[in-house]
Amino acid sequence: METSGLNTILQFAFWVTVALTVAGAAIAVFPRNILYNVLGLALALTGIAGFYLFLGSLFVALMQLLIYVGAICIAIVFAIMLSRPLHISAPPRPPVKMWLSILASAVFFVGVVSVALKTKWQCAAGHVYKASQWSVENIGNALLTRYELVFEVISLVLLVAIIGAVITAGYSRRISS
Repeated sequence: METSGLNTILQFAFWVTVALTVAGAAIAVFPRNILYNVLGLALALTGIAGFYLFLGSLFVALMQLLIYVGAICIAIVFAIMLSRPLHISAPPRPPVKMWLSILASAVFFVGVVSVALKTKWQCAAGHVYKASQWSVENIGNALLTRYELVFEVISLVLLVAIIGAVITAGYSRRISS
């Protein structure tokens, strides 16, 4: 195939990706049904994965689909399905639990700020990254060695969110029955 024909096909595919992303964003924002909003978000994030493909990063595009479209959007749908209906009023919160949660949040905030202030931050503006540094093998090694703690904390946060959704669903079902 000649170059101009290939460029035409690529331009058409790019504009289809743009239309997909913008349509998904509009569906994520305008409908009043929250399930349609989540489906629009999934469509917009799929379009973003298409942009990553156009930028030549197959790995990031696949991670976009796997993490954001596959995990986050499905977790949101589960949260919608497991939450109590909006027409049921929420029970009053005990003041002890509120103060304990405020205290725990303040301790966590102070810890994060103290770590951020004690860290010696270096500017990476002068550092030039080579293309080989961003290979799938190097990213995988970094995730499982240098950034292992961050990787594990993210999985724990997702686990706590799922457990919280299941507990909330069970609690709201006991109240409504």
